[in-house]
Order: sequence, then structure tokens, then C-alpha cells
Amino acid sequence: MNPTIGITLLLTVLQVASGQKVTSLTACLVDQSLRLDCRHENTTASSSIQYEFSLTRDSKKHVLIGTVGGVPEHIYRSRTNLTNKYNMKVLYLSGFTTKDEGLYTCELRLSSQQPSFSKNVTVLRDKLVKCGGTSLLAQSTSWLLLPLLSLPLLQGMDFISL
Repeated sequence: MNPTIGITLLLTVLQVASGQKVTSLTACLVDQSLRLDCRHENTTASSSIQYEFSLTRDSKKHVLIGTVGGVPEHIYRSRTNLTNKYNMKVLYLSGFTTKDEGLYTCELRLSSQQPSFSKNVTVLRDKLVKCGGTSLLAQSTSWLLLPLLSLPLLQGMDFISL
């Protein structure tokens, strides 16, 4: 095999393997629901990433929702709702009470053969903050491109001339 092709292939595999690295896990309260934001790097399609949200309480792991392999517990199935975004998975746990306090984990991987990446957050009901509005800066979007993309429109309307 050509060494250049081998190096390119290796770099591609390494990039894909690191594509699901969890960058942060945060918790906040929306009305009576717990919201967990699991942000991650994303170099692949978000739908190809396997995930699992779990709660560890009294040294016992409880799977809330996921595709990694753990079976979600019955008491959580009707209370969970997951939203997939480009670089974030958002879990809502409705009817959050002190019985749901504990160590929450977000685990991501590309396939069962790949290593998993995870982050933990300890959630206590009386320490939770209310969720604020969604910030463009927090979403890591390309909001800086907006002025650049608006230039042709502004030029066409004679607001600016370059």
C-alpha cells in the first residue's frame, strides 16, 4: 500500500474515532422537568452516534434511554424525551423529584467496537438552576458568518458600498 494512502486512512480513522467525544454535560430545570444537555464533537452524522443516558443512585446504575445496549428501565420510559441536534443530545426527564437525584451520565460511541466517551454531572433538586434561553454562543453555531453573508444583501440595498 502507498504510504500516503496509509497515513491518510489512519488520520481519517482517528478523526472519526474522536468524533463523538463528549465535551460537556449540564443540567437545569424546565418547569418540572430535568433537562440534560450532552454536548459533543461531531465529525460524523449525528444519527450514527450511539448514546446512553443513565442515573447512578445508591451505587446502582439505572438506564434512562439509549442505543448503546443497556435496556431503559420501565419507570423512565414514559418520562424521557430525547432531542438530537448537530453537536448536542438533549434529554428531558419529566416529573423530576428528589427521588431522581444522583449522578447522571451521558455516554457516546460510534459503534460497539469503538471506545465510549462520557461525562457525569451530579444533580440535586435544590441546587438546580432554571434553564435559560438558548444562546447562539453556547450552541457553537456559525453566528459570526451572519454579517458576512448579509453583505451582498446590504450592498444590493445600497446600505453599504465596498
